[in-house]
Amino acid sequence: MTNRRVSKPVYVGDVKVGGDAPITVQSMTKTDTRDVAATVAQIKGLEELGCDIIRSAVPDMEAAKALGAIKRQINIPLIADIHFHYQLALEALNQGIDCLRLNPGNIRDPERVKEVVLAAKERDVPIRIGVNFGSLPPVGGIGQTRGFSRLFDMVNRLPKAGHAAEGEYSIVDHMVATALWEISLLEELDFDLIKISLKAFDVPTTVEAYERLAKMVPYPLHLGITEAGTVQSGSIRTAVGLGHLLYQGIGDTIRVSLSGDSKEEVTAGYDILKSLNLREKGVTLVACPSCGRADIDVVKLANEVDALVKSLDTTIKVAVMGCEVNGPGESKDADIGIAGGNGRAIIFRKGVKTKVVPEAEMLTALMAEIQAIMAEQEAEGTTASAS
Repeated sequence: MTNRRVSKPVYVGDVKVGGDAPITVQSMTKTDTRDVAATVAQIKGLEELGCDIIRSAVPDMEAAKALGAIKRQINIPLIADIHFHYQLALEALNQGIDCLRLNPGNIRDPERVKEVVLAAKERDVPIRIGVNFGSLPPVGGIGQTRGFSRLFDMVNRLPKAGHAAEGEYSIVDHMVATALWEISLLEELDFDLIKISLKAFDVPTTVEAYERLAKMVPYPLHLGITEAGTVQSGSIRTAVGLGHLLYQGIGDTIRVSLSGDSKEEVTAGYDILKSLNLREKGVTLVACPSCGRADIDVVKLANEVDALVKSLDTTIKVAVMGCEVNGPGESKDADIGIAGGNGRAIIFRKGVKTKVVPEAEMLTALMAEIQAIMAEQEAEGTTASAS
């Protein structure tokens, strides 16, 4: 992995994004923002999973006015997602939100943008410039509000990444130009509390857009693949795109956009970061795929273990193996491991066998060992704090 791109940090509430801060994981509520109780309940569930930042849609003024009540009841920073109507951004700021997301594709009047920026500047609230392929300004219409029809914007006729002839204006060019237009507006007002995203469903287009802009501006980048799909296919698509960028050191905060429970987005986000050793939060599960050597239903065992440990508030690696070929070896790299077969299971700690238990007792024995490790971790933390 290359060194991480240096970016100018901003604070979303009390969460640092960019600079030397850990890469943060975001999600977005899927409730009606006007339903304060339902929205707060969903955010509370995401907080328990370790979600760092949450964003809520603001489709109308009633939703904007609900943001204050939501923010007062949650513990993580709240971002207002604004499209079309600058007045909603102003009201969201009045409600005390921690960050604005503005779409330069559908709020294109420079004077309206400036009005929002000045209000954000008064409150030291950062702005994410959120460029999305699905809502780009018309070709030739960046920063213009008249003379263009949304039905004939010509965007879909632009070539995607890898398909443009030399010198041909592409989707990537249009995405980057859109971002730079709004960046220049903010900079002219001496406003630099900026984050940027350039999302598309097409992975090569998204990757190229981020790669190009990363070399041009100092601001932190919010990574995502827009409308990625279902939990399974969307997680894969996002992991491919974001993994490519993160491995290059590009990216400061991420969201996995899935057609599913927001909790799946947070889980997938941390799994992506953990796979690149960028965040160590929660349990990392190592499991063999099973084969003809296995004397136990490894898939069933892995799923059972995953269900037991996924909500644990600890940093620990658990290995689930089906035979003696890789079991002990993989367990050397795990804090705790289990290898099952022939009616019994072997429990390992750092590859060292600690006990052999009947198959019927293996999950209970494994959880007892994990609880013991967590107690040791807590004691070590207390000792370190006292010293």
